[in-house]
Amino acid sequence: MNSIVDLRKAIMPYQQALLTHPINHYIQSPNELANFMQHHVFAVWDFMSLVKKLQAELTCVAQPWVPKGSAEVRFLINEIVLGEESDVDQFGVHISHFELYMRAMHELDIEVWPSLGQLTQCQSIEQLLALLPSLNLPDSIKEFLTFTFESIQQRPIEEVAAIFTFGREDLIPGMFQLIVDQLKQDSPAKIETLVYYLERHIEVDGDHHSQLAYQMMEELCGQDSNKWERATQAAIESLQVRKRLWDGIVGS
Repeated sequence: MNSIVDLRKAIMPYQQALLTHPINHYIQSPNELANFMQHHVFAVWDFMSLVKKLQAELTCVAQPWVPKGSAEVRFLINEIVLGEESDVDQFGVHISHFELYMRAMHELDIEVWPSLGQLTQCQSIEQLLALLPSLNLPDSIKEFLTFTFESIQQRPIEEVAAIFTFGREDLIPGMFQLIVDQLKQDSPAKIETLVYYLERHIEVDGDHHSQLAYQMMEELCGQDSNKWERATQAAIESLQVRKRLWDGIVGS
């Protein structure tokens, strides 16, 4: 695990920049909650494409099926796909986390920007990247999405895996705590789905997934120092673009 340790040391300053970012104390009113969710929903959406890229590359999705790669890595990817794409809501009904987040926005009367609907209608990454510059969206969101989808399209799989492993949203739940506590008192029915989403986020994104993701990185990079170097750079870039997304929210 020395290579993972070295990678984590290299990205520590960039993680610290997120840990100390003003976004962590930004959501203190319904207006700030709405602004955050209007931006953040794009990150909830594009995360699934990262997972699907890993599923396509690291598991067998062709017919006839044959075993592919490590069974532990297949388990990680398939478990995350299952949880993200077809989890259950607070009523036990199957739903994706993206759809759950959209429901929470609807219940809170938060407008979903029309550009999201335009993006979800794209039939290919090429079409999406061609459309993105023309959309009425903040530059920080355009940059974030461009990074995600260009990485999926162009980067080696170990770099995509590094973006997935180290650019994830494990800091998100704490950001909501102050406003969630207040809304629980003022509008408990409105906040129900958001609270459930955050609780599921914490539950399904625990240490188990992190350890499996580190194992995935070990298996993909092996003893190849060039792969580890590229993976480290991809992880750094993912944290930098996340920070610029947060900058865009606080500055809007």
